[in-house]
Amino acid sequence: MENKVRAHAIISGRVQGVFFRVETKHAADGFGVFGWVKNRRDGSVEALFEGDRDRVGAVLEWCKEGPAHAQVSDVKVDWQDYAGEFSGFDITY
Repeated sequence: MENKVRAHAIISGRVQGVFFRVETKHAADGFGVFGWVKNRRDGSVEALFEGDRDRVGAVLEWCKEGPAHAQVSDVKVDWQDYAGEFSGFDITY
């Protein structure tokens, strides 16, 4: 269990209107990471990732670049205790 982590991320920059949520889902699914992603009213994207430490780290690294038309300026991560509450990765609203 100690290899499992939970990371709450706020991704800032040009991250809305560039397929960031859809591509984050593809990245999370590809790495076998569970959780969710959504747009925030302030123009940023919020995500919660759960899974193996290395896999969550890989998705967070992907978030620093994002999809082709994104311009990520910052990724703030709050590491939390793993809860194991997800069985997939969803786009939420």
